[in-house]
Amino acid sequence: MKSTLSLLSLSLSTLPLAHAGTTLWSGLFNETFTVENFDKWSWSSQIPPYQWYIHGTESTSHYLSLSDTFKNPNSTLVGDEQGLKTTLDNTSSWNGQSMMRTELIPQVESGAGVDIGSGKLYYHFSLAVNEEGFPNEDIEHQVAFFESHFTELKYGGSSDVSSNLTWYANSAAQWGTELVAGEWYNFAYGIDFDNGGVELYASTGAEELELVVDAVEASAQSNGQDWHVGVLRLDNGVDGGEEAWYWGGVYVEEGDVSLEV
Repeated sequence: MKSTLSLLSLSLSTLPLAHAGTTLWSGLFNETFTVENFDKWSWSSQIPPYQWYIHGTESTSHYLSLSDTFKNPNSTLVGDEQGLKTTLDNTSSWNGQSMMRTELIPQVESGAGVDIGSGKLYYHFSLAVNEEGFPNEDIEHQVAFFESHFTELKYGGSSDVSSNLTWYANSAAQWGTELVAGEWYNFAYGIDFDNGGVELYASTGAEELELVVDAVEASAQSNGQDWHVGVLRLDNGVDGGEEAWYWGGVYVEEGDVSLEV
C-alpha cells in the first residue's frame, strides 16, 4: 500500500554543510532561491548551481517547483531549506525526442578550479515520490544518471527493474528496493574516477547512509557537466502520464563520506 508523501523542504547555499568531507559543489536551495533563478543560466552565462536546458517546451515553472513543503524532513544539511519538485508529462520532450526529460546538470563556479570528475568523490542526493504523480511502472525511467550510464538508478519497464528502484553499475543491476510513495531514499555514489570503480551508499528516512554495494569496476568518467539530476522516461510514443519526483540533499564531496542525511 503506497503511503502519502509527508513533504516538508531542499536548497542552494553558500553556507558550509554539516558533514564529514569537503564540499566541491552544492546543489542545495536556500530560502531566497526561486524558480526564476534557473533561467539565469545560459551557455553564454554559465552561473552555478545548475545548467538548465534539458526539458520540454513549456516554461521553467511548468517543470520545476521549489518549496519548503517539498523538503526532505530528515535533512540535517545547513542551507537545505527548500525542496525541488521535477515534473514529467507529455510536453517534456527535449528537441523532439521520443523520451520525456526533466533534468538539471551541475554547474561549478567558473575559474574556481573545481573538478567534480576526478579523484574519489561522493555524489549525494535524496529523492521521493508521492501518491499523486506516482511514476508509471510500465515505462523505464533513468534517474540520477551520468551521460555514459556507468552508474544510474532505474525504475519501471524492464523485467529486472519492474516496480523496483534499482541501482546499476557497469550496465548491470547491483541493488534494488521497492519505490514507495511517502518514503525518502538517500543515496551517495562513491565514484573512483582515477581507478574506475563505483560503490553505493543508501538509506531511507532519517537513517544514516550505509555501504550497500562495494566498489564495482566501471568505466567511471565525467567532464563535470554530465551528471543528470532528474529523470529520463522512455515513452517512445506511449503517453506515460504526469509524474512528480522530489529531490533534496544534492551535493558532491571529497574526503570522508558523510553518512548523516
